[in-house]
Amino acid sequence: MKKPLIALAFLVVLALGAWAWMQQRDKGPDGALVLYGNVDIRQVALAFDGSGRVAEMQVDEGDAVQAGQVLAMLDTQTLALQAEQAQAQIGVQQQNLLRLKNGSRPEELAQARSGYAAAQADAERARKDLARLQGIAANTDHRGVSAQELDRAQAAVQVADAQAAQKRDALRLAEIGPRKEDIAAAAAQLKASEAQLALLRHQIAQGRLVAPSAAVVRSRLLEPGDMATPQKPAYALAITEPKWVRVYVSEAELGKVKPGQAARVTTDSAPGRSIAGKVGYISSVAEFTPKSVQTEELRTSLVYEVRVIVQDKDNALRLGQPATVALSNGDAP
Repeated sequence: MKKPLIALAFLVVLALGAWAWMQQRDKGPDGALVLYGNVDIRQVALAFDGSGRVAEMQVDEGDAVQAGQVLAMLDTQTLALQAEQAQAQIGVQQQNLLRLKNGSRPEELAQARSGYAAAQADAERARKDLARLQGIAANTDHRGVSAQELDRAQAAVQVADAQAAQKRDALRLAEIGPRKEDIAAAAAQLKASEAQLALLRHQIAQGRLVAPSAAVVRSRLLEPGDMATPQKPAYALAITEPKWVRVYVSEAELGKVKPGQAARVTTDSAPGRSIAGKVGYISSVAEFTPKSVQTEELRTSLVYEVRVIVQDKDNALRLGQPATVALSNGDAP
C-alpha cells in the first residue's frame, strides 16, 4: 500500500512543479514579463527621380552611408548643355527687357525732333510755292501758270503735310516710349526662360542619388552603364535608426505593458549582453499570432503587437533576428 501512495505523491509533486514552471517561464528572475519576437527596421528602395544612363555607383553592399551623401550619379551632360543655352537666351531677353524699360535714347529723341522739324520746313516751303503760283495765276488771269503746275503744287503740299504728320507721330512715340504691353510680354518671356533654366538645373540635381538618412546599403541593384528609371531602384537601404523588436502579448498580459516601459533585449548570439529599450507602440487591434512566434500554444491565440524601441549604438541587431525582451515593472526613466 505504501508504494502506490509514494508514487501518487511523486506525481502530485511533479504536477505542481510543472504548473509552477508554466507560471514562471515567461517571467524574468525579478518577475519581469518576458516576450519573444524579431528585430525589425525600416527599409528604403532608393531610385533616381529621372531617367538616364548611370555614370557612377559610389557605394557597395554593407557600406554605411550618412544623410545627404551622394550614392550614385547619372550622365547629365546633355542637360548641362541645354542649361548653358537657356542661360545665354536669358541674357539676351534681359537686355531686351532693359531696352524696353529705358525707352528711347536721347540721341533717338534728338533725331526724331530733327526729322519732324525738317518735315515741317518742307511742308512750309511747299505751301509757299503753292501760294506763289496761285498769285501768279490770279495776276495773269490764269495765263501765267498752267493748271497742271497748280495741281502739282497742291499735291506737293499734301505730301509734305502728310510727311510732317508722320514725323510728328514718330516723335510722339519716341517720347512716350514702348507700350506697357510690350514690356509685360518681354518680362513674361524672360520669366518663362528662367523657369526653363530652373527646371533644367532641377533635372541635373536629380541626377545625383542622395541618401535620405543614415543607413546601411543592403543591395546594389544597378551598375554604371545601366539605364535608370524612377521605377527601377538603384540601392536598397536599411535604415539604422530607429530599430525595434516586434513582440506580441496576450490579452491577459496586455495590462502589464505600458508605453515608455523600460525593457532589456537579448539575443541567442550574445546571451550575456543586453540592449536597453522601451515600449514605443502598442496595437489597439488584436490579431492572430504570427507563425514566427515560437510558442506553439500561442500560435492560434489572439494577441496584440508591441514594438520595443532599442538603443542599438553598437549596431548589433540585424533585420529579422530573434530576440528576447524582458519588460521591467517600472516605466523608462
